[in-house]
Amino acid sequence: MTIEWSGATPDLAPSAHIDTFPRDNLPPRDQWPELVFDLPDYRYPTRLNCAVELLDRNVANGRGEHPAIITPEETLTYRALQERVNRICNVLTRDLGMVPGNRVMLRSANNAWMTATYLAVLKAGGVVVATMPLLRAKELGQMLEKAQITHALCDIKLRDEMEKAAAEARQLRHIAYWGNGDLESRCAAASSDFTACDTAADDVCLIGFTSGTTGLPKGTMHFHRDMLAICDGYSRHVLRPGPEDRFIGSAPLAFTFGLGGLVLFPFRVGATGILLEKAGPDELLPAIEKYRATICFTAPTAYRVMAGKAQDFDLSSLLKCVSAGETLPRAIFDAWKEATGISLMDGIGGTEMLHIFVAAPEETLRPGCTGLPVPGYQATILDDEGREVPRGTPGWLAIRGPIGCRYLADPRQTNYVRHGWNITGDVYVQDEDGYFRYQGRGDDMIVAAGYNIAGPEVEGALLTHPAVRECGVIGAPDGKGGMLVKAYVALKPEFLPGDALVKALQDHVKAEIAPYKSPRVIEFLDALPRTESGKLQRFALRKMATG
Repeated sequence: MTIEWSGATPDLAPSAHIDTFPRDNLPPRDQWPELVFDLPDYRYPTRLNCAVELLDRNVANGRGEHPAIITPEETLTYRALQERVNRICNVLTRDLGMVPGNRVMLRSANNAWMTATYLAVLKAGGVVVATMPLLRAKELGQMLEKAQITHALCDIKLRDEMEKAAAEARQLRHIAYWGNGDLESRCAAASSDFTACDTAADDVCLIGFTSGTTGLPKGTMHFHRDMLAICDGYSRHVLRPGPEDRFIGSAPLAFTFGLGGLVLFPFRVGATGILLEKAGPDELLPAIEKYRATICFTAPTAYRVMAGKAQDFDLSSLLKCVSAGETLPRAIFDAWKEATGISLMDGIGGTEMLHIFVAAPEETLRPGCTGLPVPGYQATILDDEGREVPRGTPGWLAIRGPIGCRYLADPRQTNYVRHGWNITGDVYVQDEDGYFRYQGRGDDMIVAAGYNIAGPEVEGALLTHPAVRECGVIGAPDGKGGMLVKAYVALKPEFLPGDALVKALQDHVKAEIAPYKSPRVIEFLDALPRTESGKLQRFALRKMATG
């Protein structure tokens, strides 16, 4: 039986969850965005377990001996991974008492055990709450409380913060660690056979928490069908991988950009994911060479650094490179193209929508543009009242498709979903050919001397100067009740800060873009504040500017 869809949110199928917390805490139905299932690719059976489709299906289809995961410590075929996943399922359900619908926190860097525990929770009908390794007890505690998490599986290297958070968690009943022999010994004693939970396609299987830069983090709730939709949408129609591809990247699996690019997309086509616990530019380059990676997922800043060192490594295996997480400046696109001959594939996604929803295949790339809606998605530009604006006019990017924002018991749902659309908070322009061009986040727009100035545009101009390693541009108080453009700049090692360089950078920007956009003030930093997923923390720069 398939879901037939013509324009209203479909009724939910009977849930397999014994613990009904996930479905009980979905937003009211009138606060959901309109969902679109126009493409047959997105019409799934009403009973669906995504772990079966991503893992067991590969074994059943003869891919059992193909490498699923390669790490510096071990390589697991699809069959070996399936056996480990099944053992973890049995540990969860028999030893630890997990029932369908329970929330399970996962704590680890990118490795084989993190992937296996992730798939095991899904297969057993649980709900994954994956967390960034660098999070502290306070942040973990907020998630434990908000999602009423009952179980946790954790790498022993991250035990300290896990234990501090657990001491204050009222609902958390069980924690099992790997890396110290605990989970490993439990798995050794467990059966390698497990029958997957008969979940509904619209049972919640993932609560992905946003970064929480403005108050408490928001939990985004995703269904089993959503996990496949990003594979059958962006990956199938834009990225177009094959079973012999090898995916590599820097984003943690707790970040949905990393989950899709390193596990879901390769597993959907029976390919291979290469997982590195440390995956900065200095680790990615030799790993691409060693493991012969063909598809890379990382942030623009990493590509900028790697472009300067690419000549020292054999990157000939690389076929496609995806950039997301923040805006891709033209200077970085050009630097990577010159260093490798590969055109970076830009894209915009979000935790609320699970992965990329605007991008462009290689043959339709336009440097400086994010791209076009992923097939099966709709995109437009709206004004503050929800009206579509003329082409070429800046406004709010609005998206709808087979996935939509559903916050966990959060009144901020109505901030993100308006007029039936997912409003991402990004300011975009759509040109006459339909391409979408990024202007900035809503709070990145600077109003100075009566002009609207996009901080990322100024950053892109600064990055074309040979002295600039990285930069961030924000609106700072001018002392007169207004704003001025301020740039924070980290220099390359061979350059020294000073008044002469400030003047040179300002003149450079004036030559690149309209002179009124040039930063009035430039402050030099050793490095810019970034999230663990590599995004520039402009809110931290704004705090510095007002401090």
